Amino acid sequence: MISIPSEQIYQLEKQYRISLINSLIGYKSLNLLGTISKEGITNLCIISSVFHLGANPPLLGLVIRPERAHNDTLNNIKSTGQYTLNNVLPEWYMQAHQTSASYAAGISEFDTCGFQKLYADRFKAPFVKQSTIRIGLELREIIDVELNGTTILIGEIVQILADDAMITDDGTVDHVKAKTMTVAGLDTYFLPQPIGRLAYAKPGIDPHKSA
Repeated sequence: MISIPSEQIYQLEKQYRISLINSLIGYKSLNLLGTISKEGITNLCIISSVFHLGANPPLLGLVIRPERAHNDTLNNIKSTGQYTLNNVLPEWYMQAHQTSASYAAGISEFDTCGFQKLYADRFKAPFVKQSTIRIGLELREIIDVELNGTTILIGEIVQILADDAMITDDGTVDHVKAKTMTVAGLDTYFLPQPIGRLAYAKPGIDPHKSA
């Protein structure tokens, strides 16, 4: 069994440490984050830091890496207050990965990486046409994390674009049918497979599959 105490973690080779810590928690959500500047220049980047905050109001959080001089994503969200999250499909995961490259400010990853823009009424930020689950959000809160210089954005879901077949009768999104991919670490991509759906847990009742 491997045992790595905290003092040894900081002594690990940099790239090894980054790979270890990023992949340690296993599979993460995978999304393409779409934004637009006040000047109309679009931006797209792949992220794996989205988390659920609540359904009433419908809130999602995400973590942005330490702000850089040309962080178009964060600048666009701050200036327009809107952004989109779009799932990644198997036939597009290589192009999605390429959006993580450090392109110069003002370069649109939509155009450079081959993604088509999709717009909804009264919503400025672009969605990804090649996605099957698309979420439009409006910024509600910004939290600066002093510990490591990251920024947490909290957004309210104000628009959902998806085919009828992707959402079941009880409101559950069928991510297998949607072909939603996931990621472990920074560069290893997966297609998840369902094991089973369980009924709501209650004290005194053994776990069982839902009807």
